[in-house]
Amino acid sequence: MKTSIYKVFTVSCIILFSSCDSFLDVVPDNVATIDYAFRLRSAAEKYLFTCYSYLPDLGDKYKNMGYAADEFWLSNDKVWWRSWTIARGVQNTNNPHMDYWNGDGVTDLWEGISQCNIFLDNMESVPDMDQYEKKRWAAEVKFLKAYYHFYLLKCYGPIPIIDQNLPISASGDEVRVHRKPVDEVFEYVVNLIDESSQDLPIEIQDENTEYGRITAPIALGIKAKILTYAASPLFNGNTDYQGMVDSEGTALFNTAYQPEKWERALEAIDSAIELAHSVGYQLYEFELTQQTRDISDSTKLKLTHRGTITERWNPEIIWAHTNSTTQSFQEWVAPKAFNWQQQNQNSKPNGSTGVTMKIAEKYYSENGVPIDEDVTWNYGDRFGISTALEEDENYLKTGERTVNFHFNREPRFYASLGFDRGIWYGQGKYDEDNVYWLELKIGEYGGKTQTGWHAVTGYYAKKLIHFTNTNPTPKSYSAIAYPWVMLRLGDLYLLYAEAANEVKGPGPEAFKYLDLIRKKAGLNSVLESWENFSKTPSKPNTKNGLREIIQRERTIDMAFEGQRFWDVRRWKTAPVELNQPITGWDVDQKSIQGFYRERILHEQTFGLKDYFWPLQEYDLIVNKNLIQNPGW
Repeated sequence: MKTSIYKVFTVSCIILFSSCDSFLDVVPDNVATIDYAFRLRSAAEKYLFTCYSYLPDLGDKYKNMGYAADEFWLSNDKVWWRSWTIARGVQNTNNPHMDYWNGDGVTDLWEGISQCNIFLDNMESVPDMDQYEKKRWAAEVKFLKAYYHFYLLKCYGPIPIIDQNLPISASGDEVRVHRKPVDEVFEYVVNLIDESSQDLPIEIQDENTEYGRITAPIALGIKAKILTYAASPLFNGNTDYQGMVDSEGTALFNTAYQPEKWERALEAIDSAIELAHSVGYQLYEFELTQQTRDISDSTKLKLTHRGTITERWNPEIIWAHTNSTTQSFQEWVAPKAFNWQQQNQNSKPNGSTGVTMKIAEKYYSENGVPIDEDVTWNYGDRFGISTALEEDENYLKTGERTVNFHFNREPRFYASLGFDRGIWYGQGKYDEDNVYWLELKIGEYGGKTQTGWHAVTGYYAKKLIHFTNTNPTPKSYSAIAYPWVMLRLGDLYLLYAEAANEVKGPGPEAFKYLDLIRKKAGLNSVLESWENFSKTPSKPNTKNGLREIIQRERTIDMAFEGQRFWDVRRWKTAPVELNQPITGWDVDQKSIQGFYRERILHEQTFGLKDYFWPLQEYDLIVNKNLIQNPGW
């Protein structure tokens, strides 16, 4: 077959109306014809990796969706960060931020789908491959094609389905594609994953070369997430979009609630967990080393939570993006200094990413319930000041004064957050009697010294920083560059609890995996915690109450992993969660009373239009069959 890549490239641009400037850059070796690209296994393998190259790079600080919601906040000199502009409410139609439709600032997912179609059309012609390997590679690309459609659906809602690239002879009517109803897109994506999973390996065959390649557990896990998304309120019984029709009058949202969507999701999650268990995936637990053999149980719990994300290829990680590493990201979320010598000399890390106070409050008390529900926790005095005692030594610097907000919190609070007078285990110090702690008031070694190079909220995302990272020299930062986690077993456990509650209500099915997540975090079961410590002990006994508990547990356990941005949208809780002020401590203050004063950084707003990205105005001009998302 002598179909030229230029022809396919041109048609792809006509079909998808995307920015095509970089298309030829990703064709393996700049080969001139498609048949040459598939004449040998080695060339076809390069094309396979080209298909992988379009996966969203969430380990890149500029593209991480944590910045687009309410988990992270930056100082105002970082206004050019694309993801953060979405959080600040300045998305637009002329040049949309994080534009996966056209590939502006992120990967062009339509182009990625086009590459997948080319691969699938030509894979069989490769002569020096056996049938097993051909089927496996084709299955991987079918999965990627499905995943790219799903990611576009998450961003834009109804989208076209590009199952095949159109020929050069296609008419104008054929290339002016329509957006398809969301239920049709979900069904297409799930069917494609089902097809791919039949030919995917259960496990990778070569750890040295195949980490990150798609396997059956990955496929089933992502299918479970897709069906959970389809069952969630944004796409199941959502009347907000009842008037959204395409140019031919076709309704793009089914506004009728369908409980069977949750049943289907629960079945898919159960299958994904069962397969994951069968090949050895399990919740991560920190393993003691010679270096850490003497640590306390509380420090081990903290390292378990940190290591869930930062310990490469641990047994909880089902899928990680090997081309999306996090060294630079860690430099931006790590504190600039742990002592005066570092403050005076270091240029790295820069510590300019702050965790919002709203997220810090989400974490439970030490009793495993929200701090405003705990009958033993004085919520009204949370901004009072106390002195850390010896019993707090693994969490707070003994003898130092800090806000009551930092006392008697759950282990994940201390594992996830770095804060003023908080203990920071690791980073070169592994003796619990001689560890770092943070001093963050202005004039102190970790405090604000220049605009931008500090956590504007007074909190750091410790969870994302590998505990062995160090500063070998003042101008360098040595970081364990772990691949960005795309799917882990704990994610599936929490989805199972969510779906089980929706299908069956509170009961053993809903609690079994939820309580395993809590056990890993050092907490008692939901029922025990609420019965003994909550002002509303009956909350877990109702579907609505348990739903709220599950959603909060997911927010806590998966904080900073890029999930909350999507979760608050699919749950339709964004109008509440993202219509609140972004706050932090007053980091411009030197006194303890001044520093521990909640300060408003931004009045965040969220409306109906913010559930989905806008389409670029130019796309609507070129293709009259495309319609704009509501509100834009």
